Amino acid sequence: MKNHRVSGPVRWFAAACLVVSGALFAPSLLTEKALAEDVAAPEGSEKLVAALRANLANLPIEGVHTTPVPGLFGVELAGGQVLYGSEDGQFFIAGDMYQMGQGITNLAENRRAVKRKAIIDDIPKEDLVVFSPSGETKTHVTVFTDVDCGYCRKLHQEMADINALGIEVRYMAYPRQGLNTPTYDKIVSAWCADDPNKAMTALKAGRNIPPATCDHPVADQYRIGQEVGVTGTPAIVTEAGTLLPGYVPAAELAVRIGLE
Repeated sequence: MKNHRVSGPVRWFAAACLVVSGALFAPSLLTEKALAEDVAAPEGSEKLVAALRANLANLPIEGVHTTPVPGLFGVELAGGQVLYGSEDGQFFIAGDMYQMGQGITNLAENRRAVKRKAIIDDIPKEDLVVFSPSGETKTHVTVFTDVDCGYCRKLHQEMADINALGIEVRYMAYPRQGLNTPTYDKIVSAWCADDPNKAMTALKAGRNIPPATCDHPVADQYRIGQEVGVTGTPAIVTEAGTLLPGYVPAAELAVRIGLE
């Protein structure tokens, strides 16, 4: 994805400041589950959870887990963010934890991938706009998409190449401008069209389609995107739950999901 690059230290410092200020926790993410006082927590993490509750009352905690580091717990937040805090509740770190060994493993992303896969696997396929290979389907990706996004359109132009590699593309709606906007209305019209695939292709080619409405899943899919950590489009989620943000060319996509 083409975007402005910020140096690592500056980016992580900014992320920590956002956590403390509460700017990460928009009302749409403060679910009953996230605000529940009885979130399951492993033995020894009680002081940490209590300290976070006392100092950041609206922190949307979804779970707590042990880590390979003694005395350090991971705190999972709504939207995929992770904090790591000390057992005594005196310190926390905003950011991912990496383990070095045979390569470098992002432990936080591994946990997010498992959760992301479970959420997406629970979505009925009939609620998606699906472009399937004409031959063998080797794997699939779920793509959170917007019809006005330039890189979403670029990805769609490679649909034949992606399908030829045996990759099925399952579109979920993610109108970047938000709900009840012109882009949202376009996506709703595509989902409600007699032929959603044809309507999607027309919109991604810059053509207009007839307005339509129906009992559609667009708003729900937009919220699911927020829940699994989508911040822009296209956002590609592999069958294993790994998030690949931004446009990925067909040949590179095959490599990154292990087909080549």
